[in-house]
Amino acid sequence: MNSYFIKRILSMLVTLWLIVTLTFFLMHSVPGSPFNEERNTSESVQKNLEAYYNLDEPLLVQYGEYLKKLVTLDFGPSIKKSSQTVNDMLGRGFPVSFELGMVTLTVSVISGILLGIVAALRHNGIIDYLAMTFAVVGISVPSFVMATLLIQKFAVDWELLPVATWASPMHMILPTLALATGPMAIIARLTRTSMLEVLTQDYIRTAKAKGLSPVKIVFKHALRNALLPVITVLGSLAASILTGTFVIEKIFAIPGMGKYFVESINSRDYPVIMGTTVFYGAVLIMMLFLVDLAYGILDPRIKLHKKEGR
Repeated sequence: MNSYFIKRILSMLVTLWLIVTLTFFLMHSVPGSPFNEERNTSESVQKNLEAYYNLDEPLLVQYGEYLKKLVTLDFGPSIKKSSQTVNDMLGRGFPVSFELGMVTLTVSVISGILLGIVAALRHNGIIDYLAMTFAVVGISVPSFVMATLLIQKFAVDWELLPVATWASPMHMILPTLALATGPMAIIARLTRTSMLEVLTQDYIRTAKAKGLSPVKIVFKHALRNALLPVITVLGSLAASILTGTFVIEKIFAIPGMGKYFVESINSRDYPVIMGTTVFYGAVLIMMLFLVDLAYGILDPRIKLHKKEGR
């Protein structure tokens, strides 16, 4: 068990280092400088600014300095907002983005599983067809298109829900629905397919022969095995949800990390680009690790260490 965790931690650190390295060199490979757009800034002032942010050093030296600061979790100051550090931006924006992501993931998992169960129990019925039609639509329509449709109907036409900011639970509904539709559809299809397979197993027939209630058969015996494919894709779904919040936050004017990330791309704010990418990379790597642990808990046949004698 200990060797497994040591190997996983090492592999996670290597993965994070690769993310840092690729992002750093790809970002600096784009021609230009963050100060090129400053029309009223003289060439000497630009050089002073580049020296202040170590942008006049060779690229490998900049890379080494960044790694040293990263070890102490210092993401440095923002270039375009000199009075703020990247750590300050993460402290303000990430809790909002994380809240939106976790609410979306919870809604996606619960509603997707329930929809998949109902569709499996009503196989080849009208409910099954409606559920799978909804799933196909949910997978096909991008979240930003869904967001536009939701805003038009619920905020503009019907005036039922607020359209922007993050001030109350009512403000969470539209962005959550826009983000959750796609993952919910994927989970529903996976749950339906897996449930149909599990319900034909011998142990389910035995449970029915013993006179167990349908609710107990579904939720106590069938659902645990049916959830294994869902757990498998949760890591990638969590990644898509958390990164998808950037676009949705911009559409709904939510004060999360999406605001800072989009602005940093447009203004070539290197520290903010690196900070948000590395931070989200670390979060997603950790979530994939937690998904692996959950998979092992749900399926006792999966061990987190090598079997004896191997």
